[in-house]
Amino acid sequence: QVQLVESGGGLVQAGDSLSLSCADSGRTSGRYAMGWFRQAPGKEREFVAAISRSGAITYYGDSVKGRFTISRDYAKNTVYLQMNSLKPEDTAVYYCAAKFGEATMSNNYDYWGQGTQVTVSS
Repeated sequence: QVQLVESGGGLVQAGDSLSLSCADSGRTSGRYAMGWFRQAPGKEREFVAAISRSGAITYYGDSVKGRFTISRDYAKNTVYLQMNSLKPEDTAVYYCAAKFGEATMSNNYDYWGQGTQVTVSS
């Protein structure tokens, strides 16, 4: 069973970098496509990035393209989100998710973590 736990969130200043991790304690996430989403107060959940089961294909939301990088380590059952050049508008709760089949930018993922807060001050 997939059990996702995010970590690495915090308070940073604009222009700083932050790396999020998503560990699967069930050790099965290697079978799934993985994604990162975020939700700011009063806003809809937004797609951030996704990576295919093989790791060969990645997708990014327009607002983070060129600044964020998604990667995965199969040996550690962990997915990462490297966030560079952070902006105040990146402030949100960031969620890790896993899904059967192909990676997508829609939020129809099968398993979700509890989220980690990222706050970017100006």
